[in-house]
Formats: sequence, structure tokens, C-alpha cells
Amino acid sequence: MSSAWFSDGPGRSALVAKPSDGRQPNLPLRSGREPNQRGKSAQDPAAELYAPAARDGGIKASLSVSPQHEPKRSLQKTAAMSRTPSGMAQLEYGKMPDLGAPRTLPFFALLPVLLALSQGLSHPPNSPCRVTQNTARCDGFRLTSVPSDLPHQIEELFLNQNLVLKLQYDSLSRYPSLRLFSCANSHLRAVEEDGFSGSLLIESLSLANNELHHGYVQLAHSMRCLTRLRTLDLSGNGLREDMASDLLQNLSSLEFLNLSNNNLLRLDEAIFRDLHQLKELNLERNLLFEIDGAFDHLKRLQRLNLAYNSLPCLVKFEMTQLVVLNASHNIIEWFITNLDLTETFQLETLDLSDNQLLYFPFLPQKSRIKTLLLSNNQISFYGHLAEHTSPNWTTSVEYYNLGGNLSNITVDLWNDSFHGDISSVELLDLRVNQVRYFPQGFLQKMPHLNRLWLTRNCLESLNLTAEDLPVTLYQLDVSNNRLTEVRAQLSSTSKLNNLTHLNLSLNDIQQLPPDMFTMLPSVSSVDLSYNRVGLCLPGDTTSLDSSACAVWRNLSSLKQLHIAGCNIMNVPPIIFKGTPLTHLELSNNPGLLIDQDSLLGLSGTLQHLGLSNTGLQNFDFSPYKNLKSLNISKNSMLELPRSLMTLNLKLLDLRDNMLSTIQSEQAFVLADRVQILYVNGNAFNCCQLQWYRTLEASRTLSVVDLSEVTCTDLHYQRQRAVLFNSFLCGRRNTEESFFWYILLFLSVSVSLVGIGVIYFLTFRPKVLPRAIKKRCWRPTPY
Repeated sequence: MSSAWFSDGPGRSALVAKPSDGRQPNLPLRSGREPNQRGKSAQDPAAELYAPAARDGGIKASLSVSPQHEPKRSLQKTAAMSRTPSGMAQLEYGKMPDLGAPRTLPFFALLPVLLALSQGLSHPPNSPCRVTQNTARCDGFRLTSVPSDLPHQIEELFLNQNLVLKLQYDSLSRYPSLRLFSCANSHLRAVEEDGFSGSLLIESLSLANNELHHGYVQLAHSMRCLTRLRTLDLSGNGLREDMASDLLQNLSSLEFLNLSNNNLLRLDEAIFRDLHQLKELNLERNLLFEIDGAFDHLKRLQRLNLAYNSLPCLVKFEMTQLVVLNASHNIIEWFITNLDLTETFQLETLDLSDNQLLYFPFLPQKSRIKTLLLSNNQISFYGHLAEHTSPNWTTSVEYYNLGGNLSNITVDLWNDSFHGDISSVELLDLRVNQVRYFPQGFLQKMPHLNRLWLTRNCLESLNLTAEDLPVTLYQLDVSNNRLTEVRAQLSSTSKLNNLTHLNLSLNDIQQLPPDMFTMLPSVSSVDLSYNRVGLCLPGDTTSLDSSACAVWRNLSSLKQLHIAGCNIMNVPPIIFKGTPLTHLELSNNPGLLIDQDSLLGLSGTLQHLGLSNTGLQNFDFSPYKNLKSLNISKNSMLELPRSLMTLNLKLLDLRDNMLSTIQSEQAFVLADRVQILYVNGNAFNCCQLQWYRTLEASRTLSVVDLSEVTCTDLHYQRQRAVLFNSFLCGRRNTEESFFWYILLFLSVSVSLVGIGVIYFLTFRPKVLPRAIKKRCWRPTPY
């Protein structure tokens, strides 16, 4: 059966079902108006079904309009329609319907089918977004526009990491309940002026890391209708200060603003003048060098981030309502508050680290600062110079042209007491500065100080007494200074009953009270590494006020002890008696003589043991059942101690020893029990790497440096174990080896026979012919 369209006069057309045998069709399906139906349009049900099904069913249909506005349709592929027992129409593609007697299908019977098909065509394919409750996540699908088939009631839409170059005016109109919209990292260049007009409930808007400096004018107009906007992120858009000023006009409801990673150079009082409700402002990673009066109108601002800019100083600081100020990573040389203000500043965290401060900051006269971060500056105290000042030296600095009605500021350079209110400080970070000493009573002005970090300064002496340190201190780090002596007194040092962590490493300490650590009732961690302090034996100089050794017995609170690099030569058996250490670091003490009984008193508590670079060759670790971490790197171990196989280690460091291989049974135990392993730097044999394959195949063990492991081949050349081919070891299968032996034997035999023949032919030429004649010559009978 085939079909064809023909014209039935002007404005008329009909579909004729033509039999495949060439007979004339018996039924035309007419389209247009029937003579017997006045005022009604008898539509062709078959054509109405084919047209919407053309996309999904594989039927191709074309529609054209005649001058009389009647449709003309052409079908290139046919379908058949049959009826189920229930009377519903059913299509079979590939053949024409057998309609039988002339009749017209009722239109209303097919109306549900037509509606379903029309809805399927009116919507695009389902978007890849993940919808959870009222949140739609469309991140990273390379979308070029806002999906239109999401639920209309969604409140949060994430469209990050896509290719949305422009937001059309109706992009969000389908989602009137939207409260959060994020389109970051999507190459967005512009938003049409009415882009947010259909989503007036938006409270949080993130357009970070786009290219909105191209269309910032349109964006400014589009955001003016967002009267409920509280959070705005425009970071990473290449915005200048004039662009930012236009974008922030009339956004009076804004509370959180992120303008980081832009091209802002200088800020004035006009840029944030409408942001009366702003609580948090992020301006880090710009090019700011001036912020004159920019924050005067922000009376509710609590958190301000100015990090990673080029600010030379912060003078006339008077933001009393601010709680957190981060001005790190600038080039600030001076921080001076408004000295005329008597109001209490609410500032709790001040971060001025990574600047060029020469003096301790001039803090407010009344403040609540708890965290003061001043690391990586050039801070020092200069009071000692007041008595050694030349008459020609300048002893004060005056600041002019500060704006407003503020009078000039004069600062005495040698006045160490001019540092403001520090009574509430709990954490003072002065790492990497040039502090040589603290002014008299300076630390005592911080009665709540509990953490004092002084790494990499220039301190030469330390008084570990309650008169010099607050009794609230529980963490003191004075590592990597120039300390040569530490002083303590039993009556005073014992008052430091909150001190738990003491770090004195990387100094040049040669003298200290031997019983100093027994005076600290709560100390739990001591790091005395890389000093010249040994271990005091019983009865050795314990009555002296100063000695070159320390006592580590009967310290019931001590859990961690680090005495690496102290030139310790011997560890007596009772040196740690009564001290329940869990961590003991003895590394980098070359030539250390450690007996089996030296650490026997710690067998029940020790969890970490460091014996790196101590000359260790063999040691029985089996008594230390609680050991979890063991470092025996940089020693002279020729084989792995079998006692290690009895432990449940989590970390084992075997680097830089003299191991040539690891036994197969040991490799299986390590793969089963250990979690982290280091093995590089040994003298492994490339022809004994079965252990390597075992460790490599383990799923629970992490060999951190497995890809870096090297071995020595037969030619004494270093090879990477991961790339080494065992074929180079000459170890092939037994049959192949036997074949080479036979071949060698045959070669030698043939060579010997050849030599014999040459000998007879050369030296006894008559012997061979006689032998041949004797054997081969026979008389011939006639």
C-alpha cells in the first residue's frame, strides 16, 4: 500500500491510500471543508497525528499554506492506524491504515493524544540539572542559557562553570520564587536590563569570576529591582572603582559584599555611600593603595578584608564597630588609631601579618582585641636606644595632611609604652620579626594571654617565671631564636601551672636549670631539639642552678619529648623512669648508643619513636606493643628487623638505609598491617624485587615514595624499580636456560673436533690416508 497527496481544487487537498498492486484507492481522505458540513472544519485525523509525531516517530512531514490559507501536507513515510479492542487508535509505522468504508474519525476522540504530543514538542529535552527539593544544581554542564524546564517553585539555582555569555531578560522569569542564584565561572559578559525583573525575591546573587567589566552598565540597571538582595559576590570580574560605584548604587539592603580579585586602585567616600546595612566587605587581592574615608558611611560593618593589596599605612583608624580586620599581605609600615577617641573599639581580631611594620601597632586606648596576628614583619622594641641616641638623631615622627579636622600626630620613636590597650589579648603571633626583648611588664599587661608565638626572632634570653610571663599562658613557642640561657625559679616557675606546650628548639641553649621541667606541673609537650642540652644521670649536677643537661624522670604530665639533634651519646636505662611518654624523638643524634633496656620503661606507653640518623643497626622492637609510628631512616640497617613483624604499625619510615631486599613473608606482613610506608634511598637489588610487586599490589598500604624507588642492576647501575625489566637479570625459565647449556656444549665439541682434524692434517699428514685405506680398501674378486 502506498499513499500520495493530490489537489482537489483551489484550497483543497486529499490523501489517497493507493494499493501496492496498482488499483485505484477506494477512499480519499479529504482536507478542508466538506459539502455536507457547513460552518465546520472537518480536519484530517491521520494528518493531525502524523504531523506532531514527525520528530519522535521518524515520519517526515512538511507544511505549506496556500493562498487560501489552507494547509498542504506531504508525507514521505507512511503509517498505519488500527484500533484496539477498546476502540483506541493505534499507529503502525511503515504501512497505510486500512480504513475500509468511507468514514471520518471523530476529532474529539484524538484530542488527548494531540495535547500530549503538542506538550512534548513545546518543551526542550530534559536538562541535566540535579533537582533536590527546592534546589537545582546545573554546575559544569557547558550550558549556554538558563534551563527552562526546571520546576517553577525552585528557590536556589546553581549555574556555575558553564558557558552563559549573556543573561536574557526572560531567563529567570520562569522562576519567581528564586532566592539564590549563582552563575560563577561561566564567562558571563552581560545581563540585560530586565534580567532579574521576574525574580524579585533574590536575596543571594553570585556572579564571581566572569567578565562583567564589559557589561557592567546593564548589570547595574538590572540589579536595581532586587530590593531584597543581601549577599552579592562580584569577585574576579576585572572591575575598576568607577564600575563598582555604578554597580552598588541603591543596593541599600546589601549585608555581604565580595569585590575581591578585581582592579580597584583607590576608594573614596562615595563608592559605598548607599550600603548602610553592610556587615561584611571583602576587598582582598585588588590593587588598593588608598582608602581615604571609604568606610565612613558603613556604620554596621563588622568584618573587613583588605588583604593582598598595596596599602602603605593605616592611620586614623576609627572604625569602632569593626570586629574583624584583615590587612595582611600589604606594605603597611604604620598602624595608628585615632588617639582622640575614648570610645571602646569592638575589634576582636586584627591581622597585620606579612607587612613591613617596624613598630608594635598603636592600638586603641580601649579595645577588646583577642587575636593579634603580627607575623612576618620587622617589629622590634627600641627603648634601649633612648639612652644611646645621638643629638643629631630624630626621635619623633609627625604625620600631616590626614584629612578632616584631625590635628597632626606626633609619635615618639623610642616610647615602648605607646601600644594601646592589650589587656584582652589571648593570642599574640610575633613569628618572623626582630624582637630582641620585651619592655618591662609588657607581657604582664596581657593577663588573658594563653598563646605566645615567637618563632624566628632575636631573643637572647628567656625568664621562665611568673613575673615575666602571664600565668594563663599554656602555649609558648620561642623556637629558632638566639637563646643561650633559660632561667627559672622553683617558687615562681611552678606558678605557670597552665603551661602545657613549650618549644625551645633551634636555639643555642647551653645552660638551664636541670630540674626546670619538673617545676612545670602541667607540661605535656617539650621540644628541646637542636640545642646543646644532654641527659642528666641520677646525681649529676641536679643541685646546681644551671647545667648543660636536663632531668626527665618522674614527669607525670609529660607525654611528648623531642630531643633530636642534641648530640646525645647515651641513653641510660632509668633516664625516663616515671615519665609516661607516648612520643619520643631521638633522631639526628649520630653515634647514639641505645641499649635494649634504655627504653624499657616506656614499653607500655610509647606510640611514636624517632631513631633516624642514630647509627642504628639492629634493635628488638617487640616489647613496644603500642607503637604506631616508627622512624628508623638514615641508618645502616642491612636487613629489616624481624621484631617489626610483631607490631601493628601505622607508619614506618625505612628510607636511606642499606637494605638490599625485603623478604617475601615480611613484605606480606607490611602490606597487611602498615598503612603508610617510606622505602626509598636503599641499596635494593634489581633482581630481588618480589617485595616491590607485593607492596605495589596492596590496596590498604600507601607506599608514598614507591614510584621513586631505585635499585642496582647487574652492571651496578641505578635503575628505577618501577621501570626495571626482570629479563635483564638473565633469569628466564628453566627450559630456556637448559637450551643455552646444550648449545654451549655443542659449540665446544665441534670446536674440539675441528682442532683435531687440523692437527692431523698439519703434523701427521700420512696417518689419515693410511687409516682411510685400511678401513675402506677391500680386494675386488674377479
